[in-house]
Amino acid sequence: MTVRPVAFFDVDETLLNGKSMLLFRDWWDALHPPGETCDLEAMALTGKDRSELNRAYYRRFAGVPAHELQTAGREWYAAFRTDPHAFVVPAVTALRRHRALGHMVVLVSGSLWPVLAPLAADLGADRILCASQRVDESGFLTGEIVRPMIGEAKVEAAAVLMAAASASPADCFAYGDHVSDLPLLRAVGTAAVVGTDPVLSELAVREGWLRLPCETGPLDSLSPL
Repeated sequence: MTVRPVAFFDVDETLLNGKSMLLFRDWWDALHPPGETCDLEAMALTGKDRSELNRAYYRRFAGVPAHELQTAGREWYAAFRTDPHAFVVPAVTALRRHRALGHMVVLVSGSLWPVLAPLAADLGADRILCASQRVDESGFLTGEIVRPMIGEAKVEAAAVLMAAASASPADCFAYGDHVSDLPLLRAVGTAAVVGTDPVLSELAVREGWLRLPCETGPLDSLSPL
């Protein structure tokens, strides 16, 4: 059996130009004005950690039928991908190169499945590692998730996947833009930093990691490899 190396890609501001969770929330709220809102930006300013902010985000969808959110995710993505600056061109190009080499391409993100699934289909990704939203017996979202897919959770999920695929971490790749991606970047043989995060940029120089600029553009302008 041929073992395929795995290429892990963070999504927000690594492949997509922007934070998909917040962009989708704004799109959703425009169609479904909330009664009481959770101001995530204000929570962030008070020093709440990313996992707590992530859980608070998902509570916005409590009581929503799961199938409705899936449909909304497809509609949001269809509109988003028409933006001429929607994608981070160097990272998408790298993803397509991994696909051409026969590598397994995996999206790893704290964002939600309904938003990530159409992106994965569009880019030809093989797997998605993200937060799992809890659904009650009637098919409605409870607003809770199993675990935020942030920081150490990313590397733990990646380790399980690599073990299941019999892939050696030394032969695998990871791409990220934020210091929270550091555990994942350190868990593989080849790490790539996208953009200009100061901590990751300094580490990239010290560790000899790949560095990709955050040049943006439309997906349809990129020719498949």
